Amino acid sequence: MLPDFALETYFSRWEFAARYHLTASDAQTMRVGELLGLADEQARTLWDELALGYTETYGLPALRAEIAGTYDDLGPEHILCFAGAEEGLYLAMQVLLGPDDHAVVLTPNYQAAETVPLARCAVTGVALCERDGWALDVDAIEAALRGNTRVVSVNFPNNPTGAVPDHAGWLRLVRLCTDRGIRLFSDEVYRGLELDEAVRIDQAADLSPTALSLNVMSKAYGLPGLRIGWIACRDTELLGRLERAKHYTSICNAGPSEVLALIGLRARDRLLARNRRIIADNLPVFDGFFAAHPDLFDWRPPQGGCVAFPRYRGADGVEAMCHDLVDEAGVLLLPASIYRSALHPTPTDRFRVGVGRTHPEPALTAWSSWLSTR
Repeated sequence: MLPDFALETYFSRWEFAARYHLTASDAQTMRVGELLGLADEQARTLWDELALGYTETYGLPALRAEIAGTYDDLGPEHILCFAGAEEGLYLAMQVLLGPDDHAVVLTPNYQAAETVPLARCAVTGVALCERDGWALDVDAIEAALRGNTRVVSVNFPNNPTGAVPDHAGWLRLVRLCTDRGIRLFSDEVYRGLELDEAVRIDQAADLSPTALSLNVMSKAYGLPGLRIGWIACRDTELLGRLERAKHYTSICNAGPSEVLALIGLRARDRLLARNRRIIADNLPVFDGFFAAHPDLFDWRPPQGGCVAFPRYRGADGVEAMCHDLVDEAGVLLLPASIYRSALHPTPTDRFRVGVGRTHPEPALTAWSSWLSTR
């Protein structure tokens, strides 16, 4: 039995009611007309002549080919599309894990990365090293492995911290899982938003014949309304099992979304460059806000992605601050309780802020004015 999804429950109350959504996890989106304006002739013809029937369970062949092109040495046969990243994550854990198995999950994380495996089997949590800038601790992961460990689940760039591991540690983790016959499940939905390209790590499916790379149009590309995600994996037998599992959920993706995703991916360099510019423009604004309140916040911008996890040091505590801020000033943040883990203690004094949407200044001004009244 899965518990309530704390983040989505919180969002169902506030996401569309709050005046300022300052905790968005996606980059700035665009209108359908803007996206269609990026279409090449072939994709525009696909859109204009699209029949609204069922589509292939694996995904539109042209879309799978375009997704495969975002990896170094994968083909369309290594790609399976899903209705968003959540469906891919959920079905992968159903297929990979059984009651007698064990999984290792990094924290903090997107809740489903923990709760879905926990509903299937025993799970050990391994925390990113908060005191070391949310560093990846491969030694701790190795120590957590058991003889029946089937999956190690990670998310980089990380949600909510924005952390990216160093290349040596990342390669060591990939080798460790591959050598032990453990599936590395790598959530890579923010890849491409690193402002310093040198910190970007290679995708797991490019590095290992058994790893699974999860991605989606929602986060780095800023197109969450399409609900198009995918898993890339060189193990085609496993993809076949996942495809059969998908028959019990979405069955297939929406045709219009697949064509629009194809257009977005063909224009990916422009989309990602645009979204990195938005983040680069926003970070000095956030730097200035937090610098103006040094007694209340410890701020660290994300290494990758468009979310960060600052510390709040006010006497009222982060839960009260987030609740009162949205209730009284209409500024939405996500408090630490949303990232509480059942596996081990997690920070209680942090909150998630999003830096990928345009024009954050009015929200920060409202927040600053609210703080001045406390």
